[in-house]
Amino acid sequence: MDKVIGLLSKANPNQANQPDDGTPWYFKYGSRALGIIGAFFCILFGLWNCLSILVGNVSCLVSGILQVCVGFAVMGVEAPFCCMFIDHVQTISKKVDEKPVWIRGALYCILAIIPVVLCPGLGSLFACGLVFGCGVIYGMMGLGKKASREEMAAAAAAQQQQGSKTAPGVNLVSNAQPIAHSNPPFVNTV
Repeated sequence: MDKVIGLLSKANPNQANQPDDGTPWYFKYGSRALGIIGAFFCILFGLWNCLSILVGNVSCLVSGILQVCVGFAVMGVEAPFCCMFIDHVQTISKKVDEKPVWIRGALYCILAIIPVVLCPGLGSLFACGLVFGCGVIYGMMGLGKKASREEMAAAAAAQQQQGSKTAPGVNLVSNAQPIAHSNPPFVNTV
């Protein structure tokens, strides 16, 4: 297992410079591994979709080209050593690593949807589904760590001490007025 973690940490040397944010190791390395595998399959199945031009299916050709581009983009960000023959991949990867992880997750999810919409075949679904799953994991990492049981109990106790009868965060605005109860209108029956 140490060899696998060593290989994945060498996949992007910029990751070693980042501070520890409490994200579990299996999220960090799992998302990177899923991105690399998804990028490989995007390139492979994108080339397969490009062969659909032989039967005259232009939308699958465009989808295949986009899928190959998505695969190379994800591979360049997740494993820049695989694209060392392209200039500036290290700098782009470093800039993406400096951004919050939710931006990377949103980008991967958006990029993975477009080829599937153009050509909803099994190859597009599988390959882009892996990249989409990588984006979802990065989105979960962007949400952050859940509070401990003690912290949540302390927050609930503080909310109760304030005298609020509603759950925390129910009021959407800070100056909301309470609902007034009034008698029903008087109806003249004469």
